Amino acid sequence: MPGDMQSVRPLSPLMVYEPPQNEWKSLGVVSLTVQTPTSSNFTPPETQSPPPPSRWRTPEFLFYGVAFLIVVPYMVKVPYDISNESNPNFYKILSRLQEGWLFGRRVDNSDAQYRSFRSNIPSLIALSTLHLLSGKLYTRTARFLSNGSENNGSGGSYNPSRIPYLLVFSLLMLAGLHGTSALKILAILTANYWVAMLKIPVLTWIFNGVVLFASNWYEGFHFGAVHGALASLDNLPGFYPRWHISFNITMLRLLSFNMDYYWASRGALAVEMIDSKPSSTMTHKQRVAISHPLELYSFTNFLVYVLYPALYIAGPIMGFNDFIWQLRRPQRANGSDRVSFPTAYALRFLACLFTLEVILHMMYVVAIKDTRAWYGLSPLQLSMVGFWNLIIVWMKLLIPWRFFRLWALADGIDPPENMVRCMANNYSALGFWRSWHRSYNLWVIRYIYIPLGGSTHVLRNTLIVFSFVALWHDLSFKLLAWGWLVSLFVIPEVLARSIVSRSKFGDRPWYRHACALGGVGNILLMMGANLVGFVIGVDGMRYFVSELIGSWQGIRFLLAACACLFIAVQVMFEYREEEARRGIYRRC
Repeated sequence: MPGDMQSVRPLSPLMVYEPPQNEWKSLGVVSLTVQTPTSSNFTPPETQSPPPPSRWRTPEFLFYGVAFLIVVPYMVKVPYDISNESNPNFYKILSRLQEGWLFGRRVDNSDAQYRSFRSNIPSLIALSTLHLLSGKLYTRTARFLSNGSENNGSGGSYNPSRIPYLLVFSLLMLAGLHGTSALKILAILTANYWVAMLKIPVLTWIFNGVVLFASNWYEGFHFGAVHGALASLDNLPGFYPRWHISFNITMLRLLSFNMDYYWASRGALAVEMIDSKPSSTMTHKQRVAISHPLELYSFTNFLVYVLYPALYIAGPIMGFNDFIWQLRRPQRANGSDRVSFPTAYALRFLACLFTLEVILHMMYVVAIKDTRAWYGLSPLQLSMVGFWNLIIVWMKLLIPWRFFRLWALADGIDPPENMVRCMANNYSALGFWRSWHRSYNLWVIRYIYIPLGGSTHVLRNTLIVFSFVALWHDLSFKLLAWGWLVSLFVIPEVLARSIVSRSKFGDRPWYRHACALGGVGNILLMMGANLVGFVIGVDGMRYFVSELIGSWQGIRFLLAACACLFIAVQVMFEYREEEARRGIYRRC
């Protein structure tokens, strides 16, 4: 498929190719996509054919532009119309709406996950500010007490100055968030460290799987269930008592530490490769793959990594090697020891936050979905309820992840960007997975996919990966069904890429259009899988499909929707070609 236009070397289907990190130049419209180390400009290898001339001003794409000007506003109008009191089902959703602050309208704040983040934004800003300011104060005090001898840019020497501060702040934050449940978490971390020292990977996976399952089954383990005399400890829950809800993120860090330590103990990628060049700049791939001296896999460093304040609650996910390398060798512009505030990234975050606020004030599709107030809607209206619910799912995850990454960047730590592309800018199931929860994808590649053999057994490993991903998200049949559906829907794309490859047919005039048809099929399958997994479930999807194909009205709409998706996929292709013309080669 044309997504392979950016393929520059043989890679496993889930992997991301990472070019060298160079200066980010003026990129025009493609700068709308967030910058990551994997998208930096670089000279393409000899195997990469040059992109074709721009098609933006051709009659074909001018027609596509006119179609966009008509269809996209209509896609906004439809959910807006059914979110007004003129909708006969409006009374069903009224109780889920709150007083808003935009346009004199109510706001649909009924999504519990995003409501939790939205209502705690002031507290999170206060916590992040306290962490950043106290960290700067600690660093300056430590430098003053050492008579200015500290040099953050010093070669490969280990700089421990931030470790004590991060440890103390992290433990205090843990106690504030979870109260006495912090003792449970510390007990789990201590046991995991002991397991790591045994250097038995299978035991690591079994231990963490059992802890994840048990913590969900017993809802975080109550002290009173252990002994009645301990019941009073349950009365000190902290600000975020349900610690087990986000423990799956913590579990990934535990697995990362244990496996990185195991590989380091076996001599994986000698540290001397980097230490012999103290002035060299490490890429993200080097920081992930190159191990540290074994003494740095200490319990203190383990706690600092697992409990790092900016990333503890929701990620993005970093490997232990990467995190410690960034503490050992901070990446600073112009050799400065100062961390500049990422202003451009902060503005991008605020733009996303405001965009979602506008959507929640204008479209009450989450409330319609939750109350099943979709009965009686036309196929077009049903499809827009599903589409905008997926957009909201994307944005409600994007915004917290960007907030916490912004916090980490301001602290001098650069975790992977989680969502590279807009949800509506994906036509490939594999590319969608690479860009959706990117830090998790990178984690899965390193710790599951490659150890299982990678692309040697692509279909088997893909099924295992997505089953793990589904159960990791939630121990429920709905998510497991999502994982199996995604695995099933990947098969046609993998087969199409091998049978109708660009190397064989890329110069044929029909190739781009045939790939666009394949992209339409992919989008329909991906939307179906994600509606099942994250929006309406299996029963809701059954009703949705019956309305689409159970009448001529539904079939006519489906054909029109496929035509619109065909145009959208063509624009996605050209957007990626424009990136290639600017020297950007992504595999998503």
